Amino acid sequence: MIARIAGRLEEAAGASALIDCGAGLWYEVLLPTWEVERLARRVGQDVVLHTIHIVEGDPSRGAVAPRLIGFATEIDRAFFQTFTKVKGIGVRKALRALVRPVAQIAAAIEKKDADFLTALPEIGKRTAEQIIVELHGKLGEYAGELSTGAEAEPMPEAGVEAVAVLVQLGERRADALALVERVLAVAPELTNPETIIQQVYRLKGGGA
Repeated sequence: MIARIAGRLEEAAGASALIDCGAGLWYEVLLPTWEVERLARRVGQDVVLHTIHIVEGDPSRGAVAPRLIGFATEIDRAFFQTFTKVKGIGVRKALRALVRPVAQIAAAIEKKDADFLTALPEIGKRTAEQIIVELHGKLGEYAGELSTGAEAEPMPEAGVEAVAVLVQLGERRADALALVERVLAVAPELTNPETIIQQVYRLKGGGA
């Protein structure tokens, strides 16, 4: 099983990314919509994706194709695996539905916020209710990673993205979260992930 892939990001568009792994080997990796939008700003850079290796098609007809699905972090991958266990949520539907960060979707499920879920592509009212029935109370580790308590404000999307990039650049996730939270505590007006990351490195260097 291919669990991780690293290389130069050549393309990120539609529903996939194209990664140059060197030695003439290029991989197409399917991505959730949220990841496509995030990675589109990193074309030309080295990236690391945590992957799920699946086989699509009908084996009885000999028409099968291996696919890789990629995620910025292991926790995003784990959430996807949990999300796709819900009745009626297949891999392709889940990829199209995940247009928001994992922490926000998990928090909505924990809060039984069906309106948030039905605003996601592919998720109708009945499916939203099914998701809540099957997953409510099981997603605390995902919903809680970007907030400190039940009444805490969730981290903005720019912060979520900055954390994901920092993890890919080698920071431990807990350190990346703490650094981004410190930056946003003193500069909550920052809405650009790249600017947040610049401030994080200033902070690490003793400049903030």
